[in-house]
Amino acid sequence: MDQLKIGRFIAERRKKTNLTQMQLAEKLGITDKAISKWERGIAMPDTSIMLELCDILSISVNELLNGEKLDMENNNQKNEQLLLDMAKELEKKNKTIWNAMWTIMIVSIIGLIGGLAIIAFFMPEGPWMLIAILTLCVVFLIPCFYALKLEVSVGAYKCQNCGYEIVPTYMQALNAMHRGTTRYLKCPKCNKRTWCKKVLRK
Repeated sequence: MDQLKIGRFIAERRKKTNLTQMQLAEKLGITDKAISKWERGIAMPDTSIMLELCDILSISVNELLNGEKLDMENNNQKNEQLLLDMAKELEKKNKTIWNAMWTIMIVSIIGLIGGLAIIAFFMPEGPWMLIAILTLCVVFLIPCFYALKLEVSVGAYKCQNCGYEIVPTYMQALNAMHRGTTRYLKCPKCNKRTWCKKVLRK
């Protein structure tokens, strides 16, 4: 999606309906700064107000996301292109989150191992050594819990029995046995527990 094009289209339609940025913002219950960001292509309208915005501007959601008025002839073609673009955008976002998750995990594990090695070589045995080890574990395990949250937020886990793509809650994923990003989950469709492999499509 071309945010600059969409922004120009919103500005054009707003002017055609004889509304100022402030008036449009009041109708939508948001600030005029948000409208300004849309029209400059810095941000996109939130999905929760997109239908209301389209109604005010007398356009369809498809026209809004394409940044232009569409006739019936090319509407279907634009629909297909829009769905492809949105799928690519979602895939790109998922991969970015996925890479961030692995970066956090690797840095945390390296930091934990390095810290434990430093403590083992330079600290004398005793209660302070135990406190240092426990503190280090807490400091470096917290990012691992955040990394799991990122993992759960993208894609789904594929049931090995029926192929259903499971989207578990954070607690379900946390409590499930796992091997890397493969988790032992109960499928809500076939009601069986299998080792479900992570997939990024969903």
